[in-house]
Order: sequence, then C-alpha cells, then structure tokens
Amino acid sequence: MLDHIFLTVSDIGRSVAFYEKALAPLGIEHAIDYDGKDGPPGHPDLKGFGRDNRVSFWLREGSPQPQAVHVGFVAHSEAEVQNFFNAAMEEGARDNGAPGARLHYDPRYYAANVFDPDGYSLEAVYKSWQHPQT
Repeated sequence: MLDHIFLTVSDIGRSVAFYEKALAPLGIEHAIDYDGKDGPPGHPDLKGFGRDNRVSFWLREGSPQPQAVHVGFVAHSEAEVQNFFNAAMEEGARDNGAPGARLHYDPRYYAANVFDPDGYSLEAVYKSWQHPQT
C-alpha cells in the first residue's frame, strides 16, 4: 500500500482551495503544511491532506505532469461519491465520468471521475465489498 503521494501543481493557492472543497465530502482535509527549508536541500514546500490522523496526499508547486498520474480516493458510500463530484465541479473541475457504476470493473464499483484545474485525473470510488456492512 502507498504511504503518500506528491502531486505537482502550477498554482499552489488555487489547488489548495480546490482540494479543500473537492475532498471535504470524503472526510479528507487540508491537515498540515511542510516548509521545505526544514528538509534536505531542495526539498519543496508541501501542503498535506488527510483523514483519520493520516496525511497521505501532498501538493507541491512546479510544472504539472497530469498525464503521469491518476489518483483514486476512497469514498465510504455512493453519496460521498456524488458529493465529491458535485463539490469538484463547483470548484471548476472538468467532468471525466459522472457518478455511477463502473460495470467494466464490477457492478459494485461506484465512482465519479473529474479533471482538476491542472488536468490531473481524479476519482472518488466506493467499492461496497471493501466496507463492512453495519
């Protein structure tokens, strides 16, 4: 499993604002900022996002490479998927697949896909078999 990922964005302020709104329905929040001068020489400044006391999604400013990365975020329900999609679209995302079942994967794979302001492919996905039934 992955511990963290850095996404390079062209405008850190714009991207932080976008992700704060788009990820809120998934319970993911802007949790911490890391000052690059505190790391080894050349370490970038970072903006960290996470949930449940775990920060795993980081933004850094630079030259985006959107064709190189697709990020899938865990949703805990179909409603969270829908709310992610709506929030992202309200913040200027481009539609890359409205919320619904992704039958080509599995009938229980429910997702929504958008492109962020830099063109990165983002997905919120709810896989019912990965969540305990209560």
